[in-house]
Amino acid sequence: MQPRKEWKLMTRKLQAGFTLLETMVALVILLGVSAVVLSGMVQMMMTQGTIANRTEMHTSVRAATELLQQEIGQAGKISLPPTAPAGGWRMLTPVLALDPPVPQVVTFTADSNGFPVLFEGEWVTVDTGAPSCVPLGIACQETVQLTCAVKGNCPGLASTWLATFTYSHSPALAAVPFSLPGSFATGIIPPAAGVMPAPPPGYAGYPVWPVNAPAQGSSGTVLKLYGDVNGDGNMVYIEYTCVPGTPNAPGFLYRNQVPWTALVIPPVDPSMVVLTNVLPNPRDPNGNAVPCFTYQLQTRDGANAALNDMTFVTDVAVTLTVQTANKDPQMHIFQQETKALLNVSPRNVFNAYEFATLDYLNRIQPTPLTIKQTILPNFQ
Repeated sequence: MQPRKEWKLMTRKLQAGFTLLETMVALVILLGVSAVVLSGMVQMMMTQGTIANRTEMHTSVRAATELLQQEIGQAGKISLPPTAPAGGWRMLTPVLALDPPVPQVVTFTADSNGFPVLFEGEWVTVDTGAPSCVPLGIACQETVQLTCAVKGNCPGLASTWLATFTYSHSPALAAVPFSLPGSFATGIIPPAAGVMPAPPPGYAGYPVWPVNAPAQGSSGTVLKLYGDVNGDGNMVYIEYTCVPGTPNAPGFLYRNQVPWTALVIPPVDPSMVVLTNVLPNPRDPNGNAVPCFTYQLQTRDGANAALNDMTFVTDVAVTLTVQTANKDPQMHIFQQETKALLNVSPRNVFNAYEFATLDYLNRIQPTPLTIKQTILPNFQ
């Protein structure tokens, strides 16, 4: 009988399980551990959201500033179109040197599509290949300026111009190739009147000829530039327009590009946005507003600097303030950052300025009238 009693007692103990108190204690411990794990996961997700917000903001502003840096650096480059005619770029008219030299009518090749490519005031270097001089064999490469019968009366492109030569050139004996020297002095369109706090003496804004529109130069919110900025032989005119907003309605940075021969520049639209969530820049230590674009300007010819296109923007400072697209999940505010490029030098314009200081004026290309007389006065 004793073994049977012991067996029943052991069976009863095996079927008893956990008591209610033991179960409740286990549940409390499990809930505590779960709460710690869940809290850590939530914190990790919020941190990840913060990082993702800032990464997206950094990526967008870095892409915009890198584009600005590249195009400012390339501004002012002069090029012939990539569509060269058969036989290359040539002067087609025989030239006989005269004493004293006088302007002569000469014709140059158009591009492969038959479109003229040269503009009034442009400097052209002829005889860049084997000499075609008379007598043959002497060095006769020279740089001549294309002129119109009346200055400013030929705003478009043409193949036939007036030019004054020192040497004789004979296409009947050999081809007379030509090229374009130097670079544009105003590859970065100089500032408008009132933009610079301390402009050079006599400088009153750009441009002043052939139209009197000194308010249409570059400004603190609109950066204007032109040239072969992509290095592909196609010259373009570009405007960067900075429109800061508010934290609740942030603004944009637009990039507007047209061919350098365009008659108008269209108004900005959403397809031109290169940077979103743009805000006003923080004020400087003196409490002054900081614009998106500021300029370092060098001039020659004093009060006639703008008239003679002897205005050189040798440095552009770009300052952009942006905020994240979404609020920070931890602080519940938009994160903000200011990106400053304080020394972006347009190397081609700077080269033109150096030529000016050395009096190599036939290396300084003037602003095409297609830009001064048409695009700039169509400022939005």
